[in-house]
Amino acid sequence: MSNIKEVKLGSQGLVVPEIGLGCMGMTTGFGGDIYGKADEKEAISTIHRSLELGGNFLDTADIYGPFLNEQLIAKAIQGNREKYIIATKFGFEIDDNRQATGAINGSKSYVKKAVERSLKILGTDYIDLYYQHRLDTNTPVEETAEAMGELVKEGKVKYIGLSEVNSETVRKAHAIYPITAVQSEYSLFERQIEELGILDTLKELGISLIAYSPVGRGFLNGSIQKPEDFNEIDFRKFIPKYQGEQFYKNVELVNEIKKVAVEKNITSAQLAIAWVIAKGHTPIPGTKRVKYVEENIAAAGISLTQEDLNRLERIIPLGTDTGNRYDAESMKGVNL
Repeated sequence: MSNIKEVKLGSQGLVVPEIGLGCMGMTTGFGGDIYGKADEKEAISTIHRSLELGGNFLDTADIYGPFLNEQLIAKAIQGNREKYIIATKFGFEIDDNRQATGAINGSKSYVKKAVERSLKILGTDYIDLYYQHRLDTNTPVEETAEAMGELVKEGKVKYIGLSEVNSETVRKAHAIYPITAVQSEYSLFERQIEELGILDTLKELGISLIAYSPVGRGFLNGSIQKPEDFNEIDFRKFIPKYQGEQFYKNVELVNEIKKVAVEKNITSAQLAIAWVIAKGHTPIPGTKRVKYVEENIAAAGISLTQEDLNRLERIIPLGTDTGNRYDAESMKGVNL
């Protein structure tokens, strides 16, 4: 067993390992393989190995596929449901033919429909942590939060969360029903939520941050040194952060971080994960390979001093422009 510690998420009683497992890349979705070719057998082995190491906190969403990711998790956890903490999300509208409509839906009726679908596909009668994946600007967040709170009262969901929302949205929702966690992209490379004071709001309200892409979508591991290193179907090629002149600027920053990792005899990815944990947040690095889940979980045992943090943040100071993390269309869905 690893020495992975447990942490409290929010103020409602949820306890999770200090590092989770992002499962999005384990299946195809959004029209193709997200981070290269999917391999179901290896993905399931990765989930099982994570559990052996104390990493039982899995993160998925109905839109990944749609539903292929939840189906994979159902297979992986079969017979062992009680050993896992499952977080899934709704909000990107999916019709009755299992097709994404392109809309975001936070209406009460859709919340009820979405949860029933996810419960059925996951093969469970409860979801540990249920997030609204993106804010529906046509539905008051108070309506969505009320509907999610009803799911808790019905026993279908244990705790609720939001994703990629600003301080005002968090306050409105939290006033209706207690929010346990907010999920946002957060890494050495992406600190917008810190710049905007959202982390301060979460701290004030006793809500935890779940940091997705803590390794900058794999970029911080240092293996991508030129645009050709992305394979043909890798969606990172279409993110402004990793295009044109910005790409090369970011490679220079990564190479400086790599020097710190080499000194510590750890990988750059481990250093990036350890930084998020040292900042007091819960990272959910994604992987679909046993080798990397072992490496990621080992990062939970790395202690960084304040001087280490200062040094890293001198390399990429708060406010550094590292480029947009989504294309212009996708950024519209981010409520920051």
